[in-house]
Amino acid sequence: MGSTNTTAPTGTAEGNSFDVFKNDILMLHVPLPPDQAWIDKLENKYPGFKVRWVHRSWQDYGKDDESTAAEAYEGVTMLCSFHPHKAERLPKLKWVQLTSAGADPWLQHPLYLNKDVVFCTANGCHPPQIAEWVIGTYLMLSHHFLPYHDAAVQHGQSQVLRHLTTVDSPGMRMGILGYGAIGRQVARVAQALGMEIYAYTRRPKPTPESRKDDSYHVPGTGDPDGIIPSKWFSGSSREDIDHFLSQDLDILVVSLPLTASTKQIIGRKQFDILAKKKTFLSNIARGPHVDTEALVEALKEDKIRGAALDVTDPEPLPEGHALLKMPDKCFVTPHVSWQTPFYFERVKAILEENLERWRVNGGPRGLVNLMDRESGY
Repeated sequence: MGSTNTTAPTGTAEGNSFDVFKNDILMLHVPLPPDQAWIDKLENKYPGFKVRWVHRSWQDYGKDDESTAAEAYEGVTMLCSFHPHKAERLPKLKWVQLTSAGADPWLQHPLYLNKDVVFCTANGCHPPQIAEWVIGTYLMLSHHFLPYHDAAVQHGQSQVLRHLTTVDSPGMRMGILGYGAIGRQVARVAQALGMEIYAYTRRPKPTPESRKDDSYHVPGTGDPDGIIPSKWFSGSSREDIDHFLSQDLDILVVSLPLTASTKQIIGRKQFDILAKKKTFLSNIARGPHVDTEALVEALKEDKIRGAALDVTDPEPLPEGHALLKMPDKCFVTPHVSWQTPFYFERVKAILEENLERWRVNGGPRGLVNLMDRESGY
């Protein structure tokens, strides 16, 4: 288990009983065939507990209500899914374990607004692969891999492109807007390249203890103790954000959750601030964090050095969009940075950990990645 090793307090006799879930049904909606060995392990561990695994194809993923029979929802008390489901189909629901780090599709959903339903995220399942995407795309653009490849293909042999300049990483300053699980792993890899890290969080982190992260993480990754950043920034206002952006950042990584307060948090004014250092932008969070028209202008006017986007607004971009016509400045992928064959193994690990904590504590206390409903993450 990659989360911090927290020893749960002793609960009640009932809470410590392995038959605490005897009346519960866990439904998984995932784009993978059932793992029968895993299902058997849970059902054998907790007498009476039932796991109902609904395999969605990637084509149907996100259309759960349309493609799942109503009777499949009968008796379900726990749900593991990315997409929302109709509330009326889940009257007994008490826990949602999301398969995503963000909860933006759920924020106005009746089940999310019901305070009796507990929500946990899959925070920590994404950082290794997304950090590799962030660093990989940055190195690809800064080292001009694509122009060199294209030149070799065009001329049939390698060409030295003397008009292109490469700058290596030591001494560069990376600003991470949203220092959660993903941001912490990005920081770990960037620090290994010699970069200095500035971290931004919504809430202040003034003490060593406050900078620790107790969410799930893959062993050997991330920054669980919060010791990598050389400087911390915080605040919830646009002025606070702008102050962070004015810190002579060479690279800005956007890794915030999408909420009403973070939509278009990077716009024309922010690009004008970043223009001082010609900051490189990497967005692996959500497309609406960035004003697309302002981004196009910033790239065309050389306000920023370049951009790597795994998310866009709209998503996907329409055919022929300006961002798709600047391969020397902008690299776009279709929201795939999260992918890894180990992703759902990590989700299952979080499920197992949370079931055990629920049992030991006699209720949904001390769960891994428990959501803060007010903040929306």
